[in-house]
Order: sequence, then C-alpha cells, then structure tokens
Amino acid sequence: MSKLEIHQIPVLNDNYLYLFKDPDSDAVGIVDPAEAEPVLEKLKELGWTLTHIINTHHHWDHTGANLELKEKTGCIIVGNKHDSERIPGIDIQVEDGDLFEFGTQTAKIMAVSGHTIGHIAYWFENSETLFCGDTLFALGCGRLFEGTPAQMWESLSKIRTLPDETQIYCAHEYTEANADFAVTIEPDNKALLSRVKEIKQKRAQNIPTVPSTLGTEKETNPFLRPDSEHIKETLSMVGADPVSVFAEIRHRKDTF
Repeated sequence: MSKLEIHQIPVLNDNYLYLFKDPDSDAVGIVDPAEAEPVLEKLKELGWTLTHIINTHHHWDHTGANLELKEKTGCIIVGNKHDSERIPGIDIQVEDGDLFEFGTQTAKIMAVSGHTIGHIAYWFENSETLFCGDTLFALGCGRLFEGTPAQMWESLSKIRTLPDETQIYCAHEYTEANADFAVTIEPDNKALLSRVKEIKQKRAQNIPTVPSTLGTEKETNPFLRPDSEHIKETLSMVGADPVSVFAEIRHRKDTF
C-alpha cells in the first residue's frame, strides 16, 4: 500500500494546513482548514478534487473554511461525535477507537482532550502519520483552554505509545518559541541543545520545523517527559507524580 502524499500549506500567522491524498484512490483531504482560498489554489495546482475535511477540534482557525469548502467542492466533513455541535457542517461523526476509512488508507481516531474537550487526532499507521492539531507541538503542547493537566497528560501519554517513526503533523509553527522555553526545563539535555541549534538555523531561513518525529519529541519535548528524573530534579519536584510535574511545566510555559 502506498503512503499518503502530503502538502503543507502555511496560512494566517503561524497555522499549517495539510492537504493529503491517497495515491491508490481519489480520496483527497484537508486537515483543519482555516482559510479556503489557499486550499483551493493548491487543489488547482495539483489537479486534485477535495473529498474530505478532517477536523481535530472546533477552534475557528481549524474550522473557519469548512462551510465554504463544502459548498465549493461537495466534500465530506469528519469530526468528533462528542463535539459535533461545534464542528461546522459535520457529516461523519467519529470517536475514540474508531477506524476512519480514507480511500485505501485507514486512520485510527484518538481522543486527546486537554487543549479543548473533544479534541481528536488521526493516526494513519501505514503512512506513519499523526495529524494531532493543537494537542502536541514540536517541543510543546497546546494550552489548556478547556481541559485539565490530568486530561492533557493522559492524551500525550496515548500519543507517546505510538512508534518513534511517527511523523507529527501539528497545526502551528511554534517551535522556535517552544525551544527557548524547553531549554529552561532541561538545560543539559544534549539532544535538545542540538535540536535547538537546528531549529534556529531553519527558522532563520524561513524553513518549516514541522513535521518532526515522535522519537525526537520523546527525547527533547519537556511536555512528553514529566516522568524524567532529571526534569524533576531541575524543578525541585523529586518524587512528584507525572501529572503534577506536567502541570508545573505547563504553568511555567503559560507565564514564560
């Protein structure tokens, strides 16, 4: 089976949309469309016809173009069954553990609340691809607008169990700012320091830092590492449980 063909589309100030196609069928999807015009332009350039919108959560910068794209292309909108009232134009309602068939590809639906209640991620195992919206970022995670630290840590723990080769397609280019914060939590993490240098070089040339791999995130992202004894020592939280450590890291980032 072929892997998804994925095109990254930058929109707004720092959002990324992902236009993706199953090479073995006519299925074409867009993840969390904030704006319609850039998507329509890319579709025209590639000669593709949009068949699906997949939404991770309801925020306007992830659903703002749902209805316009549906009107202009007749596409089907997929979103969380338990947040359907906040997903414009939703047609297919999915929930945790469901398998969403996309052409010849299959995505496992993962409930990953925390940033919002009802946030989901789409894991295309065959393509080693995770569309995770605003739950996990390169070197960061989403703010807890609706959920609790315990909910977010549970969600990140789910993601952490996926294969290290999984490509993390998050929705924002926040990596450089996240890197500046991460080194305050793990100033002696050699893998992190090396990654920060690479990130600075990329952003100086306006090169995207997304996607990253889950393996890299597990080594360097403090929000995936609250069970690290080194981090606990740095935060003077030796013996604390991961939820408490995660909550402290999130609090520090919120005020950084």
